[in-house]
Amino acid sequence: MRILVTGGTGFTGTALVRRLREDGHSVVALDYKEGLQCDALRAMGAEVVIGSVTDRAAVERSMRGVEFVFHLAAAFRELNVPNSFYDEVNVGGTRTVLEAAIREGAWKFVYCSTCGVHGNVDHPPAGEDAPIQPADYYQRTKYEAEPLVKALAPASMETVILRPAAIYGPGDPERFFMIFKRVARGSFPMFGSGRTLYHPLYIDNLVDAFMLCLPRGAGNGREYLIADEHYYPIQEIVEEVGRALKVPVRIPHYPVLPVLVLGHVVEKLCKPFGLTPPIFPRRVDWYRQNRAFDITRAKRELGYAPQIPLDEGLRRTGEWYREMGYLAATGGKP
Repeated sequence: MRILVTGGTGFTGTALVRRLREDGHSVVALDYKEGLQCDALRAMGAEVVIGSVTDRAAVERSMRGVEFVFHLAAAFRELNVPNSFYDEVNVGGTRTVLEAAIREGAWKFVYCSTCGVHGNVDHPPAGEDAPIQPADYYQRTKYEAEPLVKALAPASMETVILRPAAIYGPGDPERFFMIFKRVARGSFPMFGSGRTLYHPLYIDNLVDAFMLCLPRGAGNGREYLIADEHYYPIQEIVEEVGRALKVPVRIPHYPVLPVLVLGHVVEKLCKPFGLTPPIFPRRVDWYRQNRAFDITRAKRELGYAPQIPLDEGLRRTGEWYREMGYLAATGGKP
């Protein structure tokens, strides 16, 4: 098939484009800027279109001849933008891409949402029918695009919504990097008890889930939480990173409330100056909000079966960080 992947030059998009090309599909990757992987994607035969999902002309150009759409592009961790930016990209951009797909006659639209639409999981593990309680504008706008997809898609178009958990793996210098960097230094400050639950998702497992959506009828009209087989207390994840790096790590504990207050204060002080705060509430949420999910529906209906366990995923990720020089002698970026 000819397939469009929005956000196709980012971490998740690149992994998906690579797998689709390996399976022989014709792939267009749309992204708002030249990423580090653009040349590699072109070398493997993918077409790269530079443009935002809010740019109708760029979207139309990338949609020519497309039969199938994976919509991954989103505003995420954009700290120095107004909240309306998230609405424009995550809701408005989804509408723009979907409307272009309808005009082109694409027969399937897979929307990548987030497990964050469930917010803090009050009664873990959460299934797809757990309360929708987004905690911030990113999570809110990602959810607002879900009913939009279902409402706008015509009867002739299949739709699937995936809600990935905490994605990590080789190729991503952001999501788990702070954990690896601190562990590599031999000490990881833990704010709170360390018993808060976290559900990782290795990148290859997520791509497997995307690929399971390709057949006609697969997942049509449904939402799916996608995660690894198990969730863990965050302290266990830190300890497992230490084992992956073969580094002994101390985990001193501190109260979490002062850090949360500090995060709110620092974010407010930095915003008028356009500065990226070193600490902010969403970062502190990692220590205090449960993220644990039941992936039974994806297993039963899609045949999803995560293959890479945490220890192997962390080992591969740690090796990549070291190969790329992210974990230098001091533990930070070179």
